[in-house]
Amino acid sequence: MTEPAEPAEQTTPDDEHAHEHAGGGAAEAEAGAERLERAVRAAEQALIEFEVAVETFRIEVDNFSRLHHQRLGPMYSRLDELDALIAEARAERTGDPEDKRRADEARALVMAMPGVEELFGGWLDSDGLSPEAADMLTGRPVSPPPRVRPSEEARRLYRELARMAHPDLAQDEHEADRRGAFIARVNTAYAKGDVAELTALKAEWEAGPAPEEPRRTRNEELYERLEWLAQRKELLVSVAKQLEEGAIGQMLKLAPEDPDRLLEEIAEELLARVEEKEAQLAELARG
Repeated sequence: MTEPAEPAEQTTPDDEHAHEHAGGGAAEAEAGAERLERAVRAAEQALIEFEVAVETFRIEVDNFSRLHHQRLGPMYSRLDELDALIAEARAERTGDPEDKRRADEARALVMAMPGVEELFGGWLDSDGLSPEAADMLTGRPVSPPPRVRPSEEARRLYRELARMAHPDLAQDEHEADRRGAFIARVNTAYAKGDVAELTALKAEWEAGPAPEEPRRTRNEELYERLEWLAQRKELLVSVAKQLEEGAIGQMLKLAPEDPDRLLEEIAEELLARVEEKEAQLAELARG
């Protein structure tokens, strides 16, 4: 007599529903991860574009600041000196203690002769004195610093390098230090608009050690990346605001396409003020 066969396992409608739900849940999780990935990539691209714009504006502000100081600095110094001389002449004539106090205050505002480190701050590099410093020491006319506006190719390379080598992509402190030092070199090359150097830096990075495998789950990594991108955006907004609200940024807003002409106009106004104060000083001397 044969043994009765074991009854076949019955599949209930609830079991089928649970299986379908599990499959649907996995698909939904995968779709959610893909959406998160796309959001991170979009945020990264937007941040890089914004960072390039802020860095470009910073370069323009720095260049204009140097030009402003070089061309107009002597005029401002002369005006301060004339104010002090006028106040001193008036105090000597009147003997009034209040005039003497004003004279002392005016003299205190006259900038002292800068020391060597101040005079050549930022002008010394691995190659020695810059052309501007060399011209000053040899008595030749000081050539104006170059106006750098990074080209589209320089901006493209800067975006790629920022995306690949940013220190916040590091998995440990040693890697963060390596990336930080590298990005500092990238920023220097971008500030000079040096496409050849940026190209060389890209090749150097691509030939470097491969990044370590991520130690977190992909979703955790993506959420952390989104959080960092938001924080970085806030920082850049703050930097951009400071640049725009600064004196040089405000000047650039007045003549974004021709800042050199703005400098000429300011120089003409300062020269008129110098002539006016020199006439006032001469009149006090005659009296």
